[in-house]
Amino acid sequence: MSDPEELRELAATVRAVLTKHGDRDALRRAMDSEPGYDDQLWKLLCEQVGVGALAIPEEYGGIGAGLDAALVVVEELGRTLHAPPMLGSAVLGVQAVLLSGDEQACTRLLPEVAEGARILAVCWADARGWDTPGVRVNEGRLTGTAHYVLDGSIADTLIVVTADGFFEIDATAAEVTRTVAPTMDPTRRLTEITFDAAPARALGGDAAAVAKLREIAWVAVAVEQVGAADHCLNMTVEYAKSRVQFGRPIGSFQALKHRMADLYVLIESARSAAYTAIAALPDESPAAALDLATARIHCTRTFGTVVGETVQLHGGIAITWEHDAHLYFKRAHADAQLFGVPPRPLARPA
Repeated sequence: MSDPEELRELAATVRAVLTKHGDRDALRRAMDSEPGYDDQLWKLLCEQVGVGALAIPEEYGGIGAGLDAALVVVEELGRTLHAPPMLGSAVLGVQAVLLSGDEQACTRLLPEVAEGARILAVCWADARGWDTPGVRVNEGRLTGTAHYVLDGSIADTLIVVTADGFFEIDATAAEVTRTVAPTMDPTRRLTEITFDAAPARALGGDAAAVAKLREIAWVAVAVEQVGAADHCLNMTVEYAKSRVQFGRPIGSFQALKHRMADLYVLIESARSAAYTAIAALPDESPAAALDLATARIHCTRTFGTVVGETVQLHGGIAITWEHDAHLYFKRAHADAQLFGVPPRPLARPA
């Protein structure tokens, strides 16, 4: 784990950049842009903060700050709903390459990812979800369709998860077809990628590596949900201070105070669960696996609850296109399915 004070300073720096350059108008422009994200904001984060290099070891051109530092950035991006190639490329793509154990691929790919010059996309799910890879291997060639690919339409390199391990392929290969998929969440673009007997380079990796990548994905979504939920509560509190009914700000009514206090407690418990899961990632024990699953489930429920209350407490304005509440509502529902969910119920072994 990185030093807590350094992580707080990193969070403050990223939040300052996002506050200055990633406001709601920037988000709306990014949603309608060709890449689907704010390219200038991403360049700024890479060049001035080095976010793309955080989780990459120094021997591969990175900062070597660790995965927990990269997840701090994911949490701050969750507050704004901006979706540059951080989660898909700088977190999951980087971790897939590292988990493959292929040092040559790490040396070749990761320095450019650290600089923000290369974007990775992890191709994984079939149409039903992440339990079964959508792509199969036959004599070194990839065939099939990977669904719900983050950063798939803008990626330079595809890291394909198969039952036979990880494979690398150029995203512009003739045998690769990329189609942007319609989604509920307009702030995050997903892609369907079809492989037609596409020649690819085997990277290695086994079932344990795929399972670990899934755990990392769950934790990354959990911290993003915490950031988004926290912003929703702050937005609601500010609105309650200014919205006047019966001659008083609605935030002064005891019933609404109690509802917002309950949301605060819920978010703090979700943050604790998410941070516990981050600390548990290196651990292979059953207790650690339970912590990871708990964070995935609890943070999903928390974000859904908070954003539902956000819409309720804002009233009719929350369902208008001009207000951001509906964007958080859509992100909450989309994130609930992203990378699948652990089995239920959860029970800590005696």
